[in-house]
Amino acid sequence: MDYKNILLEQRDNIAVLSLNRPNKLNAFTFSMMEEMIDALDALDADDNVHALIITGKGRAFCAGADLSSGQETFNPSFDDFAVQESDFRRDSGGILTLRMYKFLKPIVIACNGPAVGIGASMQLAADVRLASDQARFGFVFNNRGIVPDACSSWFLPKIVGISSALELTYSGRIIDASEALKLNLVSSIHDSENLLDNAIDFAKNMVKNSAPVSIAVTRQMLWRSLEGSGPYDAHIVESKAIDSRGASEDAKEGVSSFLEKRAAEFKNKVSLDMPPFFPWWK
Repeated sequence: MDYKNILLEQRDNIAVLSLNRPNKLNAFTFSMMEEMIDALDALDADDNVHALIITGKGRAFCAGADLSSGQETFNPSFDDFAVQESDFRRDSGGILTLRMYKFLKPIVIACNGPAVGIGASMQLAADVRLASDQARFGFVFNNRGIVPDACSSWFLPKIVGISSALELTYSGRIIDASEALKLNLVSSIHDSENLLDNAIDFAKNMVKNSAPVSIAVTRQMLWRSLEGSGPYDAHIVESKAIDSRGASEDAKEGVSSFLEKRAAEFKNKVSLDMPPFFPWWK
């Protein structure tokens, strides 16, 4: 796909996806969603990519949905690109975050500026959010007469707690990076000029000593544990994963490298060597 709304580059084994409508403050469109999903599909299949960073070009991360259609912006009958079910239209933000949810590699947000509406809610499906000192967040849906999108009614309470999630969405108020840090919405705050480099270093350090296949399985194990299964179900999945991974070349290398006091060189690939029971939730 020829991308017009995003940029995709690679820094060593870290992919950087930048929302690229800076003149529109990276306002979200269905075309942007399609391009992001295409990029996620390609990155999942690329064993040279071990983690993904999502950021924005220009001074904003994402100013929310493109409101250039005026009063009809959120009218489902106006959306020619809607994914239609029998009795409802699939929210495009949720289509994106559900694809992020299935992603097999860590996702880090480098929030470089204002992020409101879908600009804030799309970040919730990432594993870690880093913010610049210029970042602002607003879950402004009720202010626009609609409701939270992008599966944020599921993600947000799990990140900040139910009371904070309700207050943020009821009020739609804009919070700065410092308050976002206090709420655990972001993990750290960085100078604007250093944010992307810091995020790349963070992502590299997060994955450099671990087996990519193990990371992929772990990401799904932890995220899907939030769906409501208890420790008994978790024990079944973990046992199957340990059996599979324990017999892998990666496990042999992990032990050998530890005993030999050297860096591990894991050979198993996400594209080829996922456990036979994966995906277990189908």
